[in-house]
Amino acid sequence: MAKKILILPGDGIGPEIVAEARKVLDLVNEQFNLGLEMQEALVGGAAIDATGIPLPAETLEAAQAADAILLGAVGGPQWDTNPDFQIRPEKGLLGIRANLGLFGNLRPAILYPQLAHASTLKPEVVSGLDILIVRELTGGIYFGQPRGYRTKEGGVREGFNTYVYDENEIRRIGRVAFEAARARNKKLCSVDKANVLEVTVLWREVMNELSAEYPDVELSHMYVDNAAMQLVRAPKQFDVIVTGNMFGDILSDAAAMLTGSIGMLPSASLDANNKGMYEPCHGSAPDIAGQGIANPLATILSAAMMLRYSLGEGAAADKIEAAVSQVLDQGLRTGDIMSEGMQRVGTAEMGDAVVAALRA
Repeated sequence: MAKKILILPGDGIGPEIVAEARKVLDLVNEQFNLGLEMQEALVGGAAIDATGIPLPAETLEAAQAADAILLGAVGGPQWDTNPDFQIRPEKGLLGIRANLGLFGNLRPAILYPQLAHASTLKPEVVSGLDILIVRELTGGIYFGQPRGYRTKEGGVREGFNTYVYDENEIRRIGRVAFEAARARNKKLCSVDKANVLEVTVLWREVMNELSAEYPDVELSHMYVDNAAMQLVRAPKQFDVIVTGNMFGDILSDAAAMLTGSIGMLPSASLDANNKGMYEPCHGSAPDIAGQGIANPLATILSAAMMLRYSLGEGAAADKIEAAVSQVLDQGLRTGDIMSEGMQRVGTAEMGDAVVAALRA
């Protein structure tokens, strides 16, 4: 039976890195007889330029019909000055997440041993790092109402947002995190700000309630400011971290840099049935777009996550991940992970090297 994949190249370096992931998917589709059917559509700034809106109806329809979605990146300075926040590239991404119910974001922060010296932290601090951050993705302050930007009496400008979660939203993401922890090292740290924010008092209460259903998983709690410090001080104390939308956005990027480069890290955004959208953790990097120097490995690894989580093709995912490791063993590096004695390559060369490793 055919498996439909929607590919959204997006903006900036998105088309370049997605092209390399497409090479890899085309090959494993052939090698494993996966029956993948791939189509492309517009989202983000590219969609604004072509249609005037960041999420055209035909893109959303294709996303709803697909078994999985692979995204490059959205955004860029040329769209940031639009005073209408509904016509910003990021609204296309948020729209897909909301319409498809992609509430669970899985962001692994894994340090490949070949890149231990690429991290800005000492190798002994980060060697062996393997953290999974589970971020709630469709609630919290990014979606809460009311929100807006207004001018008050006296001409004073004011922006406002609402940070809100109900217990069902918290319980849903909590189960994802507990199940992930159960499948790993049975340690879960829930991050909140319960000493200040009532919404995270509820978050902590629900996590404690869920803990009774998972007696084999050790649950701990940490305030977000301390969690940020601990990620830099002693990151290997963590196994699985669960937190809300805004805190997860910030902490996952911090954790990404522990691994040497955010250009190495994939992510998955899943619904209740494991249908998902997969994307690299980095952004659109407009400053290097079109130069052929972006690291495509996070996108290639996102394609591997897609095969594993949404399409049930674990063997193909394993082979892609092994191929990435082999390429790093060969000493090939894009600029973001470059170190002395290694061979610098561009985006297409790195993609070709992964394909060659798959063929070997």
